[in-house]
Amino acid sequence: MKVKDLVEKLNLKVLAGANGLDREIDGCYISDLLSDVMGNAQEGNIWITLQTHKNVMAVASLKEIACIILVKNLTANEDTVNQSNEEGLPLLQTSLPTYEIAGKVYNLIEK
Repeated sequence: MKVKDLVEKLNLKVLAGANGLDREIDGCYISDLLSDVMGNAQEGNIWITLQTHKNVMAVASLKEIACIILVKNLTANEDTVNQSNEEGLPLLQTSLPTYEIAGKVYNLIEK
């Protein structure tokens, strides 16, 4: 599945990094601790988080994350948006809490 398919099927808002919507998804990781993501997320994972600062982009880039989903209508600051656009790493938004979006992502990926 590609990120653009995820956006369409889950009605996610693309905040930035739209030129990376063709990235392939290979799993999901959920955490708000950057060190946890650095140690455990895998290349191609969706990262679900409530963290919105620029360091999120550094970790996502390092781990070659497919995209980031921000929960609860959280939005990223300008530095994060700029970094997302520069790297072509999609930054997505949902109004859903983590638990609900995680269930929807799981159902999509495991089908």
